Amino acid sequence: MRFELLHPADQLVMIMNRIYYYGMTTTSGGNLSIRDENGDIWITPSGIDKGNLTRADMCQVKPDGTVIGPHKPSVELPFHSEIYRRRPDLKGILHAHPPTLVAFSLARKIPDISLIPNASEVCGKVTYAKYEVPGSKKLGEYIAAEFEKGYNTVMMENHGVVIGHKDLFSAFMAFETLDFCGRLEIDAKKLGTPRNLTEEQIDIDRSITSPSMDEFIPGSHSSEENAARRDLCEFIHRSYDQRLFTSTQGTFAVRLSDGSFLTTPYNKDRKYLESEDIVHIKHGMREMGKKPSRATRLLEEIFKTHDDVNAVIIAHPPAIMSFAVTDAEFDSRLIPESYISLRDVVRVPYAASRLDIPGTAKIFDKKHPVVIVNNQCVIVTGASLLNAYDRLEVLEYSAAAMIAAKDIGEVVYITDEEVKAIEKAFNLE
Repeated sequence: MRFELLHPADQLVMIMNRIYYYGMTTTSGGNLSIRDENGDIWITPSGIDKGNLTRADMCQVKPDGTVIGPHKPSVELPFHSEIYRRRPDLKGILHAHPPTLVAFSLARKIPDISLIPNASEVCGKVTYAKYEVPGSKKLGEYIAAEFEKGYNTVMMENHGVVIGHKDLFSAFMAFETLDFCGRLEIDAKKLGTPRNLTEEQIDIDRSITSPSMDEFIPGSHSSEENAARRDLCEFIHRSYDQRLFTSTQGTFAVRLSDGSFLTTPYNKDRKYLESEDIVHIKHGMREMGKKPSRATRLLEEIFKTHDDVNAVIIAHPPAIMSFAVTDAEFDSRLIPESYISLRDVVRVPYAASRLDIPGTAKIFDKKHPVVIVNNQCVIVTGASLLNAYDRLEVLEYSAAAMIAAKDIGEVVYITDEEVKAIEKAFNLE
């Protein structure tokens, strides 16, 4: 989907729907705006249900202050206007107060964006603006002053967050990533001390882009390939809606019967991926005109090394990532389902999946279908796409249960004898 080709009113509806239906704002809370090439500000209305906005509800504010539309613009229009005045480079602004970021604003803390490699690049440096009455001129001045210093992400004392960017989708990506970091930090602190990445470690990730590969021109598409493209998109959309990864992070791959495989494209919004966006990798070459996942070389190696692996998912769900950013041990002996699905989960150092591709690929077998990469991701393999996806969900739900148990009492694991009984009953090797 070419987000930039949508009308500003449609962009506002699309992003507000994502924010509202992921529980990141309330019926009456939050506001979005876009400044178009004419200098008009398109902004969400005041007092209209955020869960049912349409393009006809949006307000168009002309440079002279004239308002076009059926409703009053958001009461926060003053700070949107002031930010745009001081930062001509910004074209989209997002303001919301999801529970996680409100919690940080109440404690006057900033979520740690150094726990995973891409967050600091997406969010940029984060700062605070002083508290003032919503909609007031003074609040607008406080917020705009921080943007004038060069910040794009501004937390608000006892309020929420404001993010400005080159377009509204980029602002949403920063918002989503900051909220993810906040949730990750909260859960990680229940398990132990979060482990920060150094700037040198983050640079390792920055240096890795979509691999340079020769291209091939696809001919006809088999029914098998078309079905696999459809299924990949379905599971990618489910994963995003389940919040198992964020907009442009997370990789899926499925092997076809001829030994080639399909994978996700590099840096495209996972929410709206379509079959035509999926990238075919064949004989070490990529489908013409498309950029595959940065993990393509690892996917190739896993498929080459393991004939029984037909699907791979690389993701960063917040609960299991809380284990990845701490020294807390994840043990799958929680309930029978978790052990049957996950077996023994392996942990490897940060960037191992990038720097030691053969070594990482060799780890996977029937007893070790899942690998946690410290501060980076989890890698889940399966005999089929459904099998791999089920494992990913079981992994995240099991991690969430362990974190929740920390507030209740000591976790009691299934014993070694009980594990043997499970292995016998389910013919596990």
